[in-house]
Amino acid sequence: MADEKRAMKLIVTLDRDETGMVVAECPAIPGCISQGTTEAEALANIREAIQACIEARAANGMPLTVACSS
Repeated sequence: MADEKRAMKLIVTLDRDETGMVVAECPAIPGCISQGTTEAEALANIREAIQACIEARAANGMPLTVACSS
């Protein structure tokens, strides 16, 4: 049986910091933050960070995401 992957849709925020770097954050996963010199690079980096965070949370028996409040 082939590995089945499910797509999760998560909100990601992008902000530019004082040095000009684009900071990407996934509010549904506490501490899941990355950055890049461009928006495209920041998005690619946050995808990797989200995958790593979800794997770590699953390995530690933690919920994969938390509810975000507005």
